[in-house]
Amino acid sequence: MAYADLVFVNGPVFTDDGFDTALAVRDGRILALGAQQTANLSGPKTETIDLQGRLLIPGFQDAHIHAVMGGVELGQCDLTGTTDREEYLRRVRKYADDNPDAEWIAGGGWSMESFDNGIPDRHLLDSAVPDRPVYLLNRDHHAAWVNTRALEHAGITRDTPDPDTGRIDRDGNGDPIGALQEGAMSLVDVPAATAGQRMAGLLRAQSLLHSLGITAWQDAMVAASNGYDDISDAYEQAARTNALTATVVGALWWDRDRGAEQIPELVEKRERLTIGRLRCSSVKLMLDGIAENFTAAMTAPYRDSCGCTTQNRGLDFIDPEALKGYVTELDALGFQTHFHALGDQAVRNALNAVEAARKANGHRDTRPHLAHLQVVHPDDVRRFAALGAVANMQPYWAAHEPQMDQLTIPFLDPDLAGWQYPFGDLFRSGARLAGGSDWPVSTPDPIQGIHVAVNRVLPAEDRERFLEDQALDLRTALHAYTSGTAYVNHLDDTGSLRPGMRADLVVLDRDPFAGELREIAETAVAQTYVDGRLVFDSSGAR
Repeated sequence: MAYADLVFVNGPVFTDDGFDTALAVRDGRILALGAQQTANLSGPKTETIDLQGRLLIPGFQDAHIHAVMGGVELGQCDLTGTTDREEYLRRVRKYADDNPDAEWIAGGGWSMESFDNGIPDRHLLDSAVPDRPVYLLNRDHHAAWVNTRALEHAGITRDTPDPDTGRIDRDGNGDPIGALQEGAMSLVDVPAATAGQRMAGLLRAQSLLHSLGITAWQDAMVAASNGYDDISDAYEQAARTNALTATVVGALWWDRDRGAEQIPELVEKRERLTIGRLRCSSVKLMLDGIAENFTAAMTAPYRDSCGCTTQNRGLDFIDPEALKGYVTELDALGFQTHFHALGDQAVRNALNAVEAARKANGHRDTRPHLAHLQVVHPDDVRRFAALGAVANMQPYWAAHEPQMDQLTIPFLDPDLAGWQYPFGDLFRSGARLAGGSDWPVSTPDPIQGIHVAVNRVLPAEDRERFLEDQALDLRTALHAYTSGTAYVNHLDDTGSLRPGMRADLVVLDRDPFAGELREIAETAVAQTYVDGRLVFDSSGAR
């Protein structure tokens, strides 16, 4: 008789329909479920894991993350975890002192709420580092804070025009303040991370993500352009050397300054970058910006600081009519399309493009998905299910916090403000939900995202629930980060605990279903398995 390699007992096992009581693994696959079915599968070499009442779930997957970017930034000047301006400057000074040979001081993680109108001043950075250029991305990665030396290096003056896809923030005299929005960031030629730094960043990120129970992800910006680093070499090296223990789908970057002529290049990249655990079968199309800097594309214009209607409805980074043709051709070639669609006009443009592809090509199994979905017009909610477009949520953002309350809601049309992050409506309409983080924009911890999806309040905060009728139940939110993300990633033998599925498993340190919903975020990962092999143990055993 062939015995199991692993048997999990004495705890709830999260299944598609409810809970079971035991699970057995052999040769990297789930062999059996249930106490009776696993009772005779333990042999002399079988390892038995006593769950002790803790919950066993499928491995988490992230449907929208920037893993290499996040890993690289962990080794740079890190401003995350605080909103205090003096603390930012202290960290910048320390990083500069600790890295005297660095020609540039690079990093990021600052929050817009730390500055008046969300716009930082170059003179603050000059006080910390006057002699070297400084370039720091904000936590959303849609703006950069630079010092005077960086502006001089780039030749940015009051006479420099704003690019079509961005904005140079200026003072009353027209001089650059020190904040560059969206496409204006690419005006500064910051040295790219080296190949070694990118590889180190990937391995650093992979270790972190495994510790959070993540066994697979979709990297939303592989082989990038438009001023972003191309990080595909790190994935290629890791896949070829078997250093990649996660399963990764790479979303190849659509250069928004070009058109359909780039599609043959994407086909070549898909072939070259499909190796082992890596498959670059998705194309990322960034349609708009973000609401806080008024570049997310909306159906109604933004308000100004006085509450008056402006002429600005945000930016379309890709012409909506041309987009239909691009998506139709990509779909015909078997590519998945992965949209950055934050404003409700961008969401509508993405759905219109998917609809055009469906009409031209039929309903192919390409599983298009729309990420972010900050504002969705009610008329478009039911279109997700009808078109087979997945709602790719970043639920950690669906809460009251300063960036929402001070920099977003006051500047949105009131109807738009009430249509934010409508996860409940999407679910009730039959849309398939997937979960993602957009790390390093926000925490990569799926449990924190699930907490906000369920509570519509940030962990450890006692605040008003944000549009609470859009909250999800715990089971639905957990499915979004497991079976939902597995669907997006075309990893159909993962995401659920059933015989024959890959043994990508996570043991939580408790059963969150047995506690209060407000305590979900206190849950942590005890163990993570990939194909039945232990890749993380909170006790330190590996």
